[in-house]
Amino acid sequence: MPLLRAVAVVLMLSCAPAAALEPPAWLAGHWRSEQDGRITDEVWLAPAQGLMTGMSRSLGGPRPFFEFLRIEQRGVEVHYLAQPRGGAATEFRAVQADADSAVFENPTHDFPQRIVYERRADGGLAARIEGTIDGKHRVERWDYRRVSAPEAD
Repeated sequence: MPLLRAVAVVLMLSCAPAAALEPPAWLAGHWRSEQDGRITDEVWLAPAQGLMTGMSRSLGGPRPFFEFLRIEQRGVEVHYLAQPRGGAATEFRAVQADADSAVFENPTHDFPQRIVYERRADGGLAARIEGTIDGKHRVERWDYRRVSAPEAD
């Protein structure tokens, strides 16, 4: 009889619904990275009704770059949608979202296949995109600091 109870408990636990992920509220704010002659600003609004909206802009390269961003709650899942240069959205599903990090993946996308945000102890934000291009692993990184208001050029 104890064996049957143990089996029943294991079955009940394995059938329990997965805990819902939530949009990473700690990501809200204005972030700036200055690396290799490029300035990248990423701005996120706080979550409201399961939605965070954001944008990114990079200057200092041969051509300015921008993208529109969204993080959406969909039931128990969270999705990250990126629209580089305002084009069609590419979706990434959250595989982890907690008090200090958020990881989004889309294994079928050309590049990146993974987007990672990590809150640092010093109040900064580490972000990276990674994936495989032509069989080679590639990673791009940004080290952001929080800025209180847009800084004029």
